[in-house]
Amino acid sequence: MQLTTYTDYSLRLLLYLAVQPKEQLSSVKEVAKTYNISYNHLTKVTYQLGKLEILETVKGRNGGIRLAKDPKDINIGSVVRQTEDNRGFVECFDEESNQCILTPACKLKGVLKEAMSAYMSVLDQYTLSDLTVNDQVLRKLFNLHTN
Repeated sequence: MQLTTYTDYSLRLLLYLAVQPKEQLSSVKEVAKTYNISYNHLTKVTYQLGKLEILETVKGRNGGIRLAKDPKDINIGSVVRQTEDNRGFVECFDEESNQCILTPACKLKGVLKEAMSAYMSVLDQYTLSDLTVNDQVLRKLFNLHTN
């Protein structure tokens, strides 16, 4: 399975924010610049993660974004489920638009569903905290100064 850019950016944004001091606000612009990714795309990601109450967005001149939850409470599988829009994976997974003539006899659909389930099961075992145990290395890669 290949994650969409949207989900990739969501996970990258969360990693960046997870290694920041808890109360510090970051800007979408600084994150986009750090990763050399689209500011506009990252703004959309930020908006959705805010609506999902994973991020806290603070408006105003001194505003910014930060995690709304402790990294140990942000499950990676859950984030992927909430940001990924192509979970159909193959045509036959979408009963409304499925036109495949093999559907009545195809065994591949079951195998792919099992594989997808295993994939998500692995992601469900990890939290954002698990992905940032090397926070000092990440801060260095993000060019963040530690106090």
